[in-house]
Amino acid sequence: MTDHRLEPTPDTVHWGFFDATLQPVLTVASGASVTIRTVSGGADVIPPASAGLAVLPEHRTIVETLKPVLPGHILTGPVAIEGAMPGDVLEVRIEDVRLIQDWGWNANRPLRGSLPHRFPDGRLLQIPINRNAMTATCPWGSVVPLRPFFGVMGVSPRPSYGRVSTIEPREYGGNIDNRELIAGTKLFLPVFVPGALFSTGDGHACQGDGEVNLTALETALEGDFTFVLHKGRSLPRPRAVTPTHLITMAFDPDLDDAATRALEDMIDLLGAVAGLAANDAYALCSLACDLHITQLVDGNKGVHAMLPFDVLPQVEQAAIPGF
Repeated sequence: MTDHRLEPTPDTVHWGFFDATLQPVLTVASGASVTIRTVSGGADVIPPASAGLAVLPEHRTIVETLKPVLPGHILTGPVAIEGAMPGDVLEVRIEDVRLIQDWGWNANRPLRGSLPHRFPDGRLLQIPINRNAMTATCPWGSVVPLRPFFGVMGVSPRPSYGRVSTIEPREYGGNIDNRELIAGTKLFLPVFVPGALFSTGDGHACQGDGEVNLTALETALEGDFTFVLHKGRSLPRPRAVTPTHLITMAFDPDLDDAATRALEDMIDLLGAVAGLAANDAYALCSLACDLHITQLVDGNKGVHAMLPFDVLPQVEQAAIPGF
């Protein structure tokens, strides 16, 4: 059982933007667990009644009541964590992620995605989801296994940024779109404002690395999160821990620059958690670290570096209290 529950309503979501001036819709202590439900997409993605796909009433209410402030996602939150201050780190333990509707959508839009020159007209697909089998069947017959995760998980940006779109991931997280951040993983985010102000949304039933046509299989999700505050453990960018891997992440319009920062962060991380000299960490990354293209389609492209724990026998997930 979680300590709190947060439903998506017109009063508990913000659509299309992050802003340091947003007021929290829930405040919790460090160590508290919160169940958060999210919905995804505007009125244009809701299937017609003839499709036979049930739409969550809270989704209809939100899109009928609100309009996006900036182009972007419907996010539930923010949740404030008591005592969080700039320079701290917020650990987000993703305890569970559950599908809560039987369809998802995928879209490419004109002038967006990885290949806008080849697909200039855009297309929207509504795809049935089988929650029992944990698969989705595409219109052309492909059966895709589901691995749900939240595409957007982030804290408030720096106050100096003002109001920014949810589309571009940055050092505060946001639209990370990292398919490794499933149930059982821990996400570490730098804190920039009092309370941290965590929001989430952009539910994905599944996604390939790259998210190449613009979206994943977007859907409504429910997640259980535990928030743990680490005082005075500043980070340059988000990092994560899975049961098997260390992950560093970076975002930049230039994919090479994103890869460079993710790799440098991994070298620094190996020094912090395993005591490796920088040259040794650099060599180990060449031997055992994989660089993945997180996504190519969100303005700031993403790269995540993954290093397996089993090449660091003296380091285990439970031994990492916060980066």
